[in-house]
Amino acid sequence: MKKDKIIYWSITGVFSLFMLFSAYNYLTAPEMRLAFEHLGFPDYFRIELAVAKILGVLILLIPFVSRDFKLIAYAGFALNLISATIAHGASADPTQAVVMPLVFLAVLATSYLYYRRTYKVA
Repeated sequence: MKKDKIIYWSITGVFSLFMLFSAYNYLTAPEMRLAFEHLGFPDYFRIELAVAKILGVLILLIPFVSRDFKLIAYAGFALNLISATIAHGASADPTQAVVMPLVFLAVLATSYLYYRRTYKVA
């Protein structure tokens, strides 16, 4: 049980850092505005997505948040990463831009698996 909890918090921490870094870039890096434009998204979506990522990370990391909210956050992040893969693929972006969201989807899936094992989620 202790091993599962260590793995859960380590994987979730790595994933959360990536999401926070991503949200920070969405809000501060001028090239992200161009990237969203390249993908065909309006500029306000960049801000919405950054806020959603920050809120999702808080939900995953704060222990007393209810299980239902955590499951919604996992689903939201999964949807975000799958959508990112599709958007980059449809825009003919380099392979790395298409594959990286899938790598982080695997990290998210690992976090979810260990969340279920650690906290006995049905």
